Amino acid sequence: MAWLYLAEDLDEALRVGDVTEVRGGEAKHMGVARMRVGERVQLGNGRGYVVDGELLALERDRAVVSVLGARRLPEPEPRVTVVQALAKGGRDDLAVQVATELGASAFVPWQAKRSVSRWDQKADKGRERWASVAREASKQSLSPWVPEVAQLHSTAQVARLAANGPMLVLDPVGDTSLREALGAGLAPNHGGLTLVVGPEGGIDGSEFAQFEAVGARRVHLGASVLRTSSAAPAAIAAILALSGSWDSRFRDGAES
Repeated sequence: MAWLYLAEDLDEALRVGDVTEVRGGEAKHMGVARMRVGERVQLGNGRGYVVDGELLALERDRAVVSVLGARRLPEPEPRVTVVQALAKGGRDDLAVQVATELGASAFVPWQAKRSVSRWDQKADKGRERWASVAREASKQSLSPWVPEVAQLHSTAQVARLAANGPMLVLDPVGDTSLREALGAGLAPNHGGLTLVVGPEGGIDGSEFAQFEAVGARRVHLGASVLRTSSAAPAAIAAILALSGSWDSRFRDGAES
């Protein structure tokens, strides 16, 4: 299976014929994947810079790669920031994983009123877990951009994100469909949007009021009521399809 290995310190000045090294966990992963000298490998820094190379040597925690090509890829559009309410049973982790594979650009953990799961004194560990999930999902999906994961947000902090652009709040009984909302001046092609997903018990009425007060739109995804783990991925898939982002199988980038 194809895999993108991440090296956050990858030198963006690399050119064809140069040699670079990968150390630590990613090099060990190459060994676990039983890569062999002479095989092609893809490296990325998680910020759009990708190197296509050939594996020259592989030791326990060190890989040597010859650069066959390097390119910078633009961040995918539209840029969708997912505000994901904390959920029990790892459902929020699953939402982060699948949403990353589908093209989410960033995640904001949200301590909603009805969230059964609470990070409390373990907010840093929770954020690190989500960041790890997003990182691994980016590698598996060969995405050159690893989503950012913000600090834990309160409802008031989430509401302030509306200042960055359109905010859509998923609501199974909302009056507006996602398609209608995107066609009513909220098309994200020229910027980003924020997508808010509630917990297992749904979004509290007072939370809806705070979001609507800053201009957020309540939208539904059809007749089905989705779980908190599947709502964001379903919405992102629809947004990318409606925006035309999925019309091409290839990413254009500047070669070096």
